[in-house]
Amino acid sequence: MPDIISNHLRTLIFAAVTALMPVSLAAELSIARGSASTASSSQGSAPEWVYALRPGDSIASVVQTLLSENASRQRLLEHNGLASNTELSVGDTLRIPVNWLKRQPEPARVISVTGHVQHISGIDGRKLPLAKDSVVRVGDEILSGAGSATVGLADGSELRISPNSRLMFNRLTQYGKSGMVDTRLRLQRGEVHTRVQPIIEGGARFEIETPSAVAAVRGTVFTLRASATGSRVQVTEGVVDFGKPGMTRRIPAGYGASVSTVDSGSLEIRQLPPAPTITPLPPVLNRLPAELTWQANGFPTYRLDIFDQRSGTWVQSREVTDTHFDIAQLDNGSYEIHLAALDRQGIAGMPEIAELEVDLQARSPDLTAPADGESVNDDMPEFLWQLNGTNEVARVEISEDESFRRLVTTSEWAPENRALPSRPLSPGQYYWRVVTEAGGSSVATSSPRKLIVNGTLPPVRIISVNYLDNQVRVFWESVEQAVDYRLQLSEEPGFRNIIKEADISDTTAALRLIPGRRYFVRVKALSEGPLASRWGPGRELYLD
Repeated sequence: MPDIISNHLRTLIFAAVTALMPVSLAAELSIARGSASTASSSQGSAPEWVYALRPGDSIASVVQTLLSENASRQRLLEHNGLASNTELSVGDTLRIPVNWLKRQPEPARVISVTGHVQHISGIDGRKLPLAKDSVVRVGDEILSGAGSATVGLADGSELRISPNSRLMFNRLTQYGKSGMVDTRLRLQRGEVHTRVQPIIEGGARFEIETPSAVAAVRGTVFTLRASATGSRVQVTEGVVDFGKPGMTRRIPAGYGASVSTVDSGSLEIRQLPPAPTITPLPPVLNRLPAELTWQANGFPTYRLDIFDQRSGTWVQSREVTDTHFDIAQLDNGSYEIHLAALDRQGIAGMPEIAELEVDLQARSPDLTAPADGESVNDDMPEFLWQLNGTNEVARVEISEDESFRRLVTTSEWAPENRALPSRPLSPGQYYWRVVTEAGGSSVATSSPRKLIVNGTLPPVRIISVNYLDNQVRVFWESVEQAVDYRLQLSEEPGFRNIIKEADISDTTAALRLIPGRRYFVRVKALSEGPLASRWGPGRELYLD
């Protein structure tokens, strides 16, 4: 509680100073040379880490587990002014120079990925799709196009990489089991949202460099953006030392800063817009879309981000020029909504954070057609139903058995109330049902119906016609599963007046025609089973 009060008091003092002296704001802010974590080195001594002994610890175990090979037990005792026979107990402290600690590269791990994001290897430059649980090592890069990613570091810090960003991992060092890290990243372009674990004083380091600035932190929540025109930082918790390398200024929570590459490159600091007030949402949303509203706070544009609480996935990001937004297309789960006003430079202000739980329930649909037990002559019958829920998608499932253990085919998932099967159905008896899904996890199923498919044979195409004297021979293509063919002859192309009809077992027939008259002929295939058939296109015949 004292730390919270102290931080709040410092922020109030800072705000008061900036209000009284807006022109000379830069003179009122402390200037740090480089990273804030190297302050102890300015005292003329190497950075040290103070370690408090835990149960089971001894000087020997500290040397074995924490120190590198060049740091011996004797050196540690001498550094702390202790005799060789000194016995230490739980809670006693040892001063350890940071450069004595074991150092090892500790890779980062991908927590979540949305959309297309590339992982560029620092070893051979290969580009591979970034995937959940991918390991990111020193020298690697993450290149996001339309996608985004969340990356976890060894100390529990978290990076949310926005679309159209390029982030390089220049150093990922952990000091043995001390918990201290040395993390140095380069944001070449784009935006990264960062939640950094508190930095252990005296050697630990966390820096993100851009082409025009550097951000060094002790443990904070901030957003850093880099572009061809400069760099911008937004601090929502803690403090960030930000500015051109070697000339950074401490930016507290509630303030933003920018370094421009267009002008002289001077550092501009401003107070962030206050957080807007979001109208409370119901604790659980059972229906989407739902309207999110908030009170205007004097700014025309707002930045709205939605994150999945469990995975950290960046679900949506929008700029809104109104005070309402329709929340839609969310799966069931728990989410965080971050809403912030954008100032005239486009820097997002202090965010208002609202939690949201979506729990959509699918409902069983009502089947419309075909009727139960109906016979159809089409091998691609259309299925119709009526949805009873909201925000649902549905598909048809067709099976050989009523328990649906032998699934034959399905339709595609879609928010429609009608569908065709994904492939033609052979003649026979089937069972069909409609499955609905809501929120990605809630599923409901209709009762099954029986369906008889008579099926169809393909239309028969006439290949050629040969004329010889008063006789015409017609040839047509063979159709699989056909046992006979039915031929019709008519004097008009609509075949409303049939002058001859015959069933033929071959794929050719000879016709005797009267010269000078026009005739039309067509053929269809016949089968022994329930297969129906369709007439092929008609062909004109004429004898001189």
